[in-house]
Amino acid sequence: MADGGVNHEKGSARAPGPTLHEQLLADPTRPPWPLLVEAPAYLGDDDISYSVYTSEEHFRAEFDHMWSKTWQWACHVEHIPETGDYYVYDVGPHSALIVRGEDGAINAFYNACMHRGTQLRPPGSCGFANQLKCPFHGWTWSLDGELVDLPDRWDFPHVGDDTHRLPRLPVAVFSGFVWINFDPDAEPLSSYVGVLADHFTEFGFEDRYIETHVRKKLPCNWKAAIEAFLEAYHVRETHASGQLGDEVTTQYDVFPPNVSRFIHTIALDSPQRPAPRTEEEIFANMLRGVPVESRPKLPDGMRARDAWAKIVQRDMSSRYGHDFTHLSESITLDSIEYFLFPNAFFFPGLSLPMVYRFRPDADDIDVSWFDLLILRPRPAHGEVPPPPEVIELDVDDSYTVASGLGPLGRVYDQDTSNMKAQTRGFRSSRKKGQTLGNYQEVRARHLQQRVREHLRAGGFTADPT
Repeated sequence: MADGGVNHEKGSARAPGPTLHEQLLADPTRPPWPLLVEAPAYLGDDDISYSVYTSEEHFRAEFDHMWSKTWQWACHVEHIPETGDYYVYDVGPHSALIVRGEDGAINAFYNACMHRGTQLRPPGSCGFANQLKCPFHGWTWSLDGELVDLPDRWDFPHVGDDTHRLPRLPVAVFSGFVWINFDPDAEPLSSYVGVLADHFTEFGFEDRYIETHVRKKLPCNWKAAIEAFLEAYHVRETHASGQLGDEVTTQYDVFPPNVSRFIHTIALDSPQRPAPRTEEEIFANMLRGVPVESRPKLPDGMRARDAWAKIVQRDMSSRYGHDFTHLSESITLDSIEYFLFPNAFFFPGLSLPMVYRFRPDADDIDVSWFDLLILRPRPAHGEVPPPPEVIELDVDDSYTVASGLGPLGRVYDQDTSNMKAQTRGFRSSRKKGQTLGNYQEVRARHLQQRVREHLRAGGFTADPT
């Protein structure tokens, strides 16, 4: 037996100590009901072949059979608030043109001219237009996709207004974001998001705005980039120099077919610590960025977690003009991360309010693109700030140059530091696949299974086990 003689039923083993569920129930303020839902899953224990990260054939099949068939958030509603505002979303060879129509509705079109295929707007661009005119020959469409001008129409008797409308893409709004699908026969987004439709009613994503937007070029395949953020197993080594910290108790959930989640606690001691810390020591650890002379004392009889939550609530209430003192300790502090296949992450917490998006590079299997957004509550009074300029970071640029990330910049740098080494290891390893933990890394296996299911549905047969 690999674990020294202990015979665990497959997928049932858990870290020692109280479960996260038990810890949340011990908080003085009950968390929102979705955080008390438990959905463990055992999805097998076979190795994942490194060829899913290194095979060019597999890479191209993903574009053909997966990225063309899944819902992805393209932009935030605040990127296109007025009639004529447009935004281009690209993933590999696929490109969508999202535009606010004359009636205020959001339209999405394939970003290609119906004449000779020229893209109507450049990749990754956004702006304003009264009409959608091709830069090559001037064919022009309305914001609703109607063909309104065809130069020298006398030469095109075979072109009709109906036959050469701009083809539409499925488009929908969910949690403040605009979502598109390149499959015209896609299932509705409302069914694709699964449990998120109910869970997110508790979190108010639609009442948030983008405070910071960072886009980083990463030195690894898009799946490896995503998997680096699907588990907290790496925290001890990558972020704590091998020392047990306070971010260890983690719950992993899978909500088929497209959603997974982890929750891990902040400001609680690890049950695996050889020498447990006192509440005063835990509190001092949370205050380590505060000058010593300004640090408050832990109130008598209060846990460090509860005192730190109150400090965060007061600070955030002051900064954003809302009263957050009613929130639970978990929603205030904990790292709560939902993943929607294939590439979207949402963190509903107050102090960790991120949204992630990962995309493959169009040409390089060992490169991916990471969009990192910080969402904040809309101001109680006054106008919502417009979306900020994107802070573009190259492979070797540090996240710390993005001031809006604060101390998180250093943490993201630590995450990125593993990626080049892992990418090289995929090709240099004698062992030909990665071995995943049954519980702590089940979300990575879930991602791989969903990719494989899409490729098989598309008829891709060179599928590694």
